[in-house]
Amino acid sequence: MGLQWVILTYVVAAEAAVALILTLPSPKLLKEKLVSFVSLILQPALFIVPFVGFQLLDIYWKNEHRMMCTSEICTAAERDRYEKSIYKAQRNVILCASACLLYWCIYRICKYYKEIQSLEQVEKRYKEQ
Repeated sequence: MGLQWVILTYVVAAEAAVALILTLPSPKLLKEKLVSFVSLILQPALFIVPFVGFQLLDIYWKNEHRMMCTSEICTAAERDRYEKSIYKAQRNVILCASACLLYWCIYRICKYYKEIQSLEQVEKRYKEQ
């Protein structure tokens, strides 16, 4: 497994952990601090989108230029290697898609929480009047 796929795997695992932490019930003050911290990290973490795009292009290019091994000329080892490369490509596409999806989910969770905070402040102002 290449270094870029190891990095992407760790990023997806970290994103999943952050999404899980953000969705767990917690005290309001802790949730407020956590959401503000994650919101600060979201902008620099946007690098994942072009990185994933590049990886998807790499997968596509390798798929287009892969030696086809479907005829009877291929040996069993060559056929196994071909099938293994197909499975790895499929796994990597799923990894790329999950990285983008998790980033988007974290972004939307933070945005929804900020909207809820602003609506609570508006409600508080109306109650004071």
